[in-house]
Amino acid sequence: MPRTQNRSVMRWLFLFAGLVAFLVVFGGFTRLTRSGLSIVEWNPVHGAFPPIGEEAWLREFELYKQTPEYQLVNKGMTLEAYKEIFYIEWFHRQIARFAGLFYAIPVFYFLFKGIIPRREFGIYFLMGMLFIGQAFMGWFMVASGLVDRPAVSHIRLTMHLFLALALFGMSLWVGLGHRFGFPAEGVQAKWSPLSKLAAGSMAVLLIQIAYGGFTAGLKAGHVSSTWPLMFGKLIPPGLFDSALHWIESPATVAFIHRWFAFAVLAAVLWLYFVARKAGYGQDILKGLLALIGLVVLQITLGVLVVLFYVPISLALAHQAAALALFGLSVYFIHRLRAMDYARAHRT
Repeated sequence: MPRTQNRSVMRWLFLFAGLVAFLVVFGGFTRLTRSGLSIVEWNPVHGAFPPIGEEAWLREFELYKQTPEYQLVNKGMTLEAYKEIFYIEWFHRQIARFAGLFYAIPVFYFLFKGIIPRREFGIYFLMGMLFIGQAFMGWFMVASGLVDRPAVSHIRLTMHLFLALALFGMSLWVGLGHRFGFPAEGVQAKWSPLSKLAAGSMAVLLIQIAYGGFTAGLKAGHVSSTWPLMFGKLIPPGLFDSALHWIESPATVAFIHRWFAFAVLAAVLWLYFVARKAGYGQDILKGLLALIGLVVLQITLGVLVVLFYVPISLALAHQAAALALFGLSVYFIHRLRAMDYARAHRT
């Protein structure tokens, strides 16, 4: 972990985290508009430019016509309609390229200038590897939808999402270190009960986000447009007949994602009441109340997504709220661990 604070590095990391968050949400828009499989080749350099001229567009369209999505979903699509979904996916990849440059150029500048000491470069190198990893996983995900079915693997989609979350969270964590300070070298701090509980709440949230990824990949949000009942029942029969249903059945995945949200709410409520009982300051308590409010908003958005049969605007708001929840959780764990280190330093 770095030890050297710098305001410029802090601002860069926070902006980069915001760019990663925007990339995730735009990725959701790409998926919801069925645009993600429109570009069937991964050309990191040549692909930076769209087709130029009628011949180039016809070649790209012919490649798309060979995919399961065209043959099973978009049969008879016109070239003009294809261009619309092509440009959405192309813009998604352009944002990713820009994010890569927005990471690489400043980090090497800071390293060259000594603003980031070489001995502290490890965490920034790891962030770079995470970015490359999630980019590769993005193509690995797309490739799964070009073979025999017009949809990407929901497992690969969720892995792609979690690599982006790791990059987003790490950028926030290190940026917060530049903002508030890093632990003194050599100081070890035990996890306080509240810090452990905050980490546990984060784990519960990540499980819910994983099921959100499964739901998106399996298009499980479309299996039922009623709430709280599904198929006319509170607990439809057959949901858990097989262990594979937990990760493969759209109905089971949707059911778990619906109701596990309340486990997230219970976790943050518990976190708040433990913090209040332990006598934590008003800044922590007010922040935790904001976290509870955000969870309630997220649940409300999820219910509305179901009732209105997955409209794009509500689905994107739901996804953005999940990112905000994750980011706020990172913030709280960082601040609680800072208190742990402060107590350890005093003793």
